[in-house]
Amino acid sequence: MILCSNPKEQYLSHQKEIDEALSKVLKSGMYILGKEGKAFEEEFSSFVGTHYAVGVASGTDALFLSLKALGIGTDNEVITVSHTATATVSAIEATGAKVVFVDIEKDYFTLDVSQIEKLITKKTKAIIAVHMYGHPCDMDKLVQIAKKYKLKLIEDCAQASGSKYKDKEVGSIGEIGCFSFFPTKNLGALGDGGAITTNSLEIYQKLIMLRQYGWDKNRESQFQGFNSRLDEIQAAILRVKLKYLKDDIEKRNTIASLYCKYLDKSNFILPKVRDDSYHSYHLFVIQTENRDDLIKLLNQNGILAAVHYKKAVHQQANYSKNSNLVITERIGANIVSLPMYPELSEKDILYISTLCKKF
Repeated sequence: MILCSNPKEQYLSHQKEIDEALSKVLKSGMYILGKEGKAFEEEFSSFVGTHYAVGVASGTDALFLSLKALGIGTDNEVITVSHTATATVSAIEATGAKVVFVDIEKDYFTLDVSQIEKLITKKTKAIIAVHMYGHPCDMDKLVQIAKKYKLKLIEDCAQASGSKYKDKEVGSIGEIGCFSFFPTKNLGALGDGGAITTNSLEIYQKLIMLRQYGWDKNRESQFQGFNSRLDEIQAAILRVKLKYLKDDIEKRNTIASLYCKYLDKSNFILPKVRDDSYHSYHLFVIQTENRDDLIKLLNQNGILAAVHYKKAVHQQANYSKNSNLVITERIGANIVSLPMYPELSEKDILYISTLCKKF
């Protein structure tokens, strides 16, 4: 079976180093907020190109704590997309703020910047830019809008570790960057994990306290905080895998190029890349009518294709609301995620592509 993503293969490709890192942590006796976590924060902030990084328990927590650090809550509005993982929206609602959905661009799956200004009200406090599937948003225009209306700009980089916009790593352009290290992500742990990046010392210090009960150095709560810490085991694993992230993203780009080569002149709509953007291809997403029939054919032949996502957030029961999101809903009915991970062989890519073209 060829999986849509395969974190086990990545573990096996770095097994010796990961096992040694795990053994070191287990023998150390320090399992929370120790040397590995601190070292990973320093190495990850260096990779992203920010002054600071804060390890947290998940990508969802990264978003939630970032919003809290920026003072966003009840009576505030946050603009973001509905074509995203539910986590983006649930993090906003957990603060008490209201979500305002903006439609996406048909070519890049990222938020349509041209539609944002008409959605801004006196209650709007932030924009969350989701770098969907690893494709960066149009950050120059977003930064301009954020400055014009004095809004906070948060980058949701959960699917985009290693992506770049105009030679800048995502997570270094907005006020805050939020990352997920779920096992299937570009930089994946062997459990849950996340991180927040920023250049602001004030935000960094606030986040350090927020992730641990609002404690100061004397372990006295100065404000409401939470329990969201990246543990030492996951930090150690991430330190190993971070060394190979750049190479892994290059492999993902090679795989994407092969897909495009083998699926050329087919009836599928293939992914496009915006000028001056470096796609990290967390997912390789094509569009086709009769999507379910294609998935059925692939599954019958040992290929586990998937859909990210069958329903946009605004279409799900818990969030159901009327929204004028024409492109979001049209794309959601036609997308298919083909297998994509660095260890995928060219033989497998050719096999998958041949079946797709036969369909």
